[in-house]
This record gives sequence, C-alpha cells and structure tokens, in this order.
Amino acid sequence: MNDYDRTRLVAQALLKGEQIPTEQTIRETVKIAIDSIITRQQGHAVEVDQEKLVRELESLFNTRMGLGTVIEDKKRHLPWLADRNSQINWDFWNRYVRYLEEEKGWAPATIQGLDDLTNLILGRLENPLRSGAWDRRGMVVGQVQSGKTANYTGLICKAVDAGYKRIIVLAGIQNSLRSQTQRRLDEGFLGYDSHAHRASTQESPAIGAGLIPVGKRLIADSATSSANNGDFSKKVAGQFGVSAGGGNPLLFVVKKNTTVLKNLLQWALRDGDKDEKSGKRIVRGVPLLIIDDEADNASINTNPPLLEEKGKVWEEYDVSAINGSIRNLLQSFEKSAYVGYTATPFANIFISPDEEKKNQKFGDDIFPRSFIINLPAPSNYIGPVQVFGLETDPAIGFEASEPLPIIRTVDDQKEWMPDKHKKDHVPGELPESLKQAIKAFILCCAARIVRGQENEHNSMLVHVTRLRDVQFEVVKQVKEELTSLQKRLRYGDNNAPGKLEEEFEQLWKDDFVPTTSFILSSIADPKLTSVSWEEVKPILHRAASKIQIKTINGTAKDVLEYWEDKNGLNVIAIGGDKLSRGLTLEGLSVSYYLRASKMYDTLMQMGRWFGYRPGYLDLCRLYTTNELVKWYEHITVASEELRQEFDYMADAGATPREFGLKVRRHPQGLLITGANKMKTGTVMRMSYTRTLSETTILHKDENINQQNFKVTEELLSSLSSYTNPPEKHNYIWSNVPPERVIDFLLDYQSHTDCKLAKTSLLVKYIKAKLPHELTSWTIVIISNNQSKNKKNIAGNEVGLTLRKDASPKSSLEYRLVKSRLLSPTDEWIDLSQKTRDEIIEITRKQRAKADKDPSSIKTPDGKILRSKRSPKNGLLLLYPLDPETINSEIPVIGFVISFPESKTAKMVEYTVNEVYSEEELCQL
Repeated sequence: MNDYDRTRLVAQALLKGEQIPTEQTIRETVKIAIDSIITRQQGHAVEVDQEKLVRELESLFNTRMGLGTVIEDKKRHLPWLADRNSQINWDFWNRYVRYLEEEKGWAPATIQGLDDLTNLILGRLENPLRSGAWDRRGMVVGQVQSGKTANYTGLICKAVDAGYKRIIVLAGIQNSLRSQTQRRLDEGFLGYDSHAHRASTQESPAIGAGLIPVGKRLIADSATSSANNGDFSKKVAGQFGVSAGGGNPLLFVVKKNTTVLKNLLQWALRDGDKDEKSGKRIVRGVPLLIIDDEADNASINTNPPLLEEKGKVWEEYDVSAINGSIRNLLQSFEKSAYVGYTATPFANIFISPDEEKKNQKFGDDIFPRSFIINLPAPSNYIGPVQVFGLETDPAIGFEASEPLPIIRTVDDQKEWMPDKHKKDHVPGELPESLKQAIKAFILCCAARIVRGQENEHNSMLVHVTRLRDVQFEVVKQVKEELTSLQKRLRYGDNNAPGKLEEEFEQLWKDDFVPTTSFILSSIADPKLTSVSWEEVKPILHRAASKIQIKTINGTAKDVLEYWEDKNGLNVIAIGGDKLSRGLTLEGLSVSYYLRASKMYDTLMQMGRWFGYRPGYLDLCRLYTTNELVKWYEHITVASEELRQEFDYMADAGATPREFGLKVRRHPQGLLITGANKMKTGTVMRMSYTRTLSETTILHKDENINQQNFKVTEELLSSLSSYTNPPEKHNYIWSNVPPERVIDFLLDYQSHTDCKLAKTSLLVKYIKAKLPHELTSWTIVIISNNQSKNKKNIAGNEVGLTLRKDASPKSSLEYRLVKSRLLSPTDEWIDLSQKTRDEIIEITRKQRAKADKDPSSIKTPDGKILRSKRSPKNGLLLLYPLDPETINSEIPVIGFVISFPESKTAKMVEYTVNEVYSEEELCQL
C-alpha cells in the first residue's frame, strides 16, 4: 500500500462521523491524516497529491443512497433477524465491508446503504436455524450495471454468517459471465483465488477480502473455480469429497445449463433421504440459498400450462429444461431460499403465481411469491434517465429530465452494416462515425492520463452484429484503423504532416470541450477537472499505444481479465451476445452500438454504458442511431413507470401476487419481453384504475372528425346547464350519469393505433364497475381564452386548443407532439383547493424520499391525484383542437378520461394480439 492509499484510509476513518463534510473540513482532515502517516513513518516524507485526495473524498462523501421498497407476503414467515442480530458473528460481512472501504474505495453512504438493503433481503429469507421445512421465493430489482453483484455478494456473506450452508449462484448462460462472477465472489466472499485453489494442492493465494487482516481464518469452500472451464462438471462431481449435508459453507457458481444443473442435482441427492409423502429424495437440515443472477434470462418457464378437456391444468405438462432444473434443486432441499436478481423483471412478473398451474414433478414455479424488493441506485449512478432523459408526463407523474449530452447519432452505417444481414456479409469501408468513435476513445484515454487515472481500466464497446463471422470481419477493420492511427501518431503523416493531429484537435475542441463544460456545471463530481488540448496533445501516442482489441464471442479465445492488468487495461471489445447481458466492461467510456431489438428487456440489458463513471463521465460517448435512441427513450419511461408502481404497491401494503396481477393488467402495453416468456400472459386482464385514457393519435379524415364533432355536440346538448360562468373559460358539468359518457364513447371513433383510447374497452370497463363505482361523472370542455380561433359547440363559445402535429404531412394520422393532449392542471379542475394542496404536499414528500428537490414541484403527480378522486367520480375532459394545424375546417375532438383508484374493479380480459397489435417482437 502506498502513501496515498494509507492517507486516504486514515482520512476516511476520521470523516466517518460526518454526514456531508465541507471542502474545508476535508482539507483539514487530509492534513491531519498526512501528519499521522509521517508520525508512523518516523518523520519520513509522505508523497501524496493532496488536491487529488481532497477531490476523491469530496466525491465519496457527496454520494447519497435512497431506501429500498418492499412488496411482501408475510404468511408462513417468522421474523428472526432482529432477535438474532446481536448473537451472530458477522465475520464474512465485516471483512467484506473493510474490503469495499479500503480496497474498492466505496463511499460511506453507499456501504451503509448496502448494509441496510442486504438486511432488508436477509430478513425476508428464513432463519437458517429454523427447524422443519420451509421455502422462500423472492426477487430483487436493481438498475442495469448498478451493482447487483456487490449486493448479492454482501447477501451471501451475511447469509453464511447467519448459518446458510450451501450457496448456489446461477450466473448467466455464458462461460465468460460465469467466470467473471466467480472471480468477484472469490474477491468479495471467499478471499482466495478459486482457480489457483483447484489447480494446486497448496493453500491458495489470498486475494480481495482475503488480504484484509481480521485476526482469524474465515473458511468457505468452492466447488467451482474462476477458470473459463471451472464450472461444476460430472468429473468434478465424481471427485468432489464434500457432501451436500453439513461441513463448511460451500459455494457453487454455475451456468444456467441443463447438464451442469443435472450434475449438481445428482451430487446433492446422494445425501438425500426418501420423503415418505412425496417419494422423492430430500436433503434435510442443510439450508440452501440460490442466487439467480439475471433471473429473467433462461430461468423462466417458456412452456405454457396445458389444459385438459374440462379446462383443468394437466399436472404433467412439460416445463422448460433450465426452469425445471432450478425448481428441482429447490424442492430437493428441505430448507431452501431463492432470490432472483434482475434489472428487467418484465418476464418474471408474467410467471403465473397460480399454484394450480404447477407441474407436480417440479413443484412451484419461481414466481417471487414471498417478496419483491426495489433497489435504489446511489446518487452517482448514471442510468437510463440520465442518458436518455424523460419527457414530462402527468399521466404517470413524471417531470422532464434532460439527457446528458453524450449521445452521438450515427447515420452512415447502412451500407457497412445493413439492419438485416447474413453471416456471409462482408462489411464495406469503415463508416466515418466508427472512425470518429475510435479517435474519441483515444482522446478519452489521454484525458484520463492527464487527470491522474492512467492505471484505471478503459474500455470501448463495438456491438454491431450478433453473427460471429461478421464480428471477425469487424475486428479486422477496427484493428487496421487502430494500427494506422497508432503508427501515424508515432511516426507522423508522410504526405500530410500534422493532419491527424489537426483532426484530433478539431474533435477535442468541437466535441469534448463543450461537453465537459456542460457536465462540469451540472454534475456534482469533484473528480472531474478541466483538461486542455495542450495537456492532451503530447499524450495521444502514449494513450493509443496501450489500446488492445479483443473479440468477445463464443468462439474467440480472448477474455477480459481486467484483474490481471494492474497498470490499467485499455481495450476495444468487439462482440455480440456475450457483451449483451451481465458482463461488465470496466471503465467503459465509448460505445458504438447498432444492434437492434424490439424487446424492451433485451435492449435495456444491452446498455453496458450504464453504471458509474467517476472522474470521466464527460469523456463518455454513445454512438448509435436515432431510431435506437427513440426506443431507449420509450423503454426508459416503461422501466421508470414499473419502479414507480413498485413503490406505490409497497406503500399500499400489496403482496407480490397482487403486484404480478397488477402489472399484467396494465393497459399501456409497456411491459414487453420475448413472446415465449409471455405465454402465460396471452390472455390478459386489464384495469384502468388510477390511469389516464388519452387520445394522442387522431384522424385527419374530414368525415370521421365531422362525426366526432357531432357526437360531442349531442353529448353536451343532452346535459343540463354548466356549473361555472363563461368568463372562467372552461365549461364544467357535474353529476353526469355514466350512461351519457358510455353513449359518447360508443359513437366516438378513436384511432385504431391509439391503444390508450380504445373506446370499446373503455365502455366495457365502465360498465363492469357499475353500479358501485363511476356512477357520477364530471364533464369538462376545455376552452382556451388566448386562442385566436373559436367555435360554437352546442351553443357554447369555445376557444380552440392548439396541439402541433408530429406526423408527416402525407400521413393520415394526426399524432400529437410528445404524445401529450392533457395539460397537467386540467386533471384537478373539479377538485377542491384543499385536495389540491394535499396532492402537492404528498408529491413533494415522495420527491424528498427519492432524494430529489421537492421545491421544484409545479404540477400535480397524476397517480397521486387519481388516488384522491372518489371511486364514484370519473372525469371526462374534451379538447376541441384547432383544425388549422392539419389544414382542416372541422375542429378535431380529443378526449382524456381520468379514472380514480379502485380496489374492487372487475377486470376486462383481452388478448395480447388485439391490444398490443403494434408491438412486433423480432428475433434477435
């Protein structure tokens, strides 16, 4: 350990009691720490870059962590952790904490958050000392690349300390991901190199947490190793001298592979007793914990239940192989706990929670019936919202969030890499956008050297095809381009001296300088500092010469062994599937991504650019197409809405079973995964409770618009007098019977592509709720008093609303810009001021809880507002839109329906194909 690290540890220890120390406090503490080190070294000089250390400590102590939210079913669970906490020796956990503090440089708030969150999860598993049979199934949802591995490593440490004996980690379907996961558990949990341990009869060398002095040896064994071929094989099972019952804690890090899981099951059942009731062999008295990493991938049963003639589920229907193997493992242990980790839980919540739909041979499916925990990301996490932004959406309570200026649009790739190409495709000349991306990576590496980060890893991702033969062609081209740049930077340009240097300078000044300036002014990261071209220029060759190219796919021998390069690995990783899920690219700064998929979970998992970028966020770039940016913007909304729904259901005290149904009933069609994973959701049930139905796509057809205008006049003419004078602009009718609304919807012709306003489903839903709910309606016709164009509608002078058309002029549809018709404050037009104040106050509290500025609230949160509306009262807002926007004569009538919350609503069934007609799932 060098002087810098020693000083940092001392300063961190001195600052531990501070919540958010000031810069002055940190500077004074650093001086005290340096004096302390000098005293220890008996007056010898201490070499420490004080400014760098102050910035690092500022960054550490400015990190904040929110609280996790829990949806749980407390039935058959005995709370235990609080009672046993003081009796447990938290040896593995305490060593892991020190490792994170001293070696990984984690922020105190992040470590405290990890402690709280792992307690949250562990307490919902069963007490490993509890007698009898028990079985817990849960799911932990985090963000992509947000530190789920660190979380379950902490959970494993605590679980072993508490008494769990067998730990199985299901680590994806690729050898590279399994190996990487094992390596991280070697460092964080085992404390030794499992590969060296397997290869030698001598004691394995300590690594990671094993290098932390704790005064005694902590013993845990591993049946697998970090070698690329270190999975649990039949040969290992035959030679393995440890039984499934008793002994030291035992770790397995295995692929989700039927052969591997079969070997594991056969090994376990050698020590099983035959159960008299079921006739199956069961391992008794040994608590098992299964951690399912990327639980939405491969673990899901993709075979739907088969029905007998009378509609009853056939008990012996087939289940998919990996799913069946996991379930077999769980039911082969008398005491078992299963925790699935994922950032994209779409497929998991489509698992049927119905116990009658299980195959008796395999037992219950892995639906997280016991608990679902939503993990917050630390404040320094850069996720989808930060990268792609959010539009204001009052329907789901979102406020606008501007994206970071790190996306560079690619539009010159079509000839080089067509969207649809075959394995024999030979790419043409490298597109200029990829050439620029490679230069940007070299500039990034150089700037990080200037910032004193030379020994940090730097990675560039090139992900443009899933076909391996084509990947190898890309590797050749990228290698030629990089080699050319390296040579030209070293020897200069023979015919055009200085030209390459000018290209780098232009890119630096046009791209990097403004981006860094913006991010420095908007992101609180003290490790970010300004870097000049004069500082970068002389380091370009040095930075470029360190860069290697590696092919990461199933046939290439290249592996990303970051841990073996202590001086920082600079790498351009080119691949497909193996780079798509789980695998971490250390120090990823530049991504060149063209791979297309219309499945939300697949696309989100491909986002390797999410994560933590301390000290170099301003240098990061994402080169991709405009189409993919739009997809990610859409998926970001879907994911954030799902997390919002987690939090809402947690506050409401719902169980996972109720949450699963709630998601499947959601009418907005955002929770999309592979078709084979949605087979149990083919017939869906839907509720509009606490949602908006909004016409965001309208017609340009004059006849249809004339019909909708006529229907609106008929509705208003059938009503009694409005309740407010015209000088208040809008016209409001209260206590309208539901039949008037139903008649309007039956005659109104909505656009077929506007799923949120499918009138036939709206009518079914309203009728299903009668006679107890939605019995009294408020109808409002929105009148814009600032409008230059007015129209007499059923005897009322109405100012027409202006909404721009986002579709091409030649289109037959009138698509509203940003898919918004509603003005947020229109939705509380019929609520009292007292209720409005209450809505704003709750909204502010929720923002503060999420560690956001509550003072910025200006509009009501839509879901909170609807929860305050009486279940008997629906709201229909009519928007007469100015026809000049689409060069028409007839006002276009749009509508918004605000549905109150309902816990007694009858569900309306519909098929996926009918309602999700636009969502075409494509093959990867």
